[in-house]
Amino acid sequence: MKADDDDVFRALADPSRRRLLDRLHAADGQSLGDLCAGLDMTRQAVAKHLAILEGANLVVSMRRGREKLHYINPVPINGIAERWIGKFEQPRLAALSSLKKSLEGEKP
Repeated sequence: MKADDDDVFRALADPSRRRLLDRLHAADGQSLGDLCAGLDMTRQAVAKHLAILEGANLVVSMRRGREKLHYINPVPINGIAERWIGKFEQPRLAALSSLKKSLEGEKP
């Protein structure tokens, strides 16, 4: 496993960082203030989590005037998904998942 993959896994291990990624996925290009809104975290804690996400290349930031906007970068996650999910043959996993939902009475 590459060192970059280790950084991505470490960054994704924290639920607060996953929540920030979910928020950026829902609305990309948010400022620190936007990301802090509605979270039970201090501004400094959010900034620290963003720095870890940027270090893992999961988030990139760009300046727009005085604002620093944050954008999700899905490339590292996609690389991991291709490596790990592809390894286990995604079509076969999809068939098993469909069978499991069917047997448990869920709609596919």
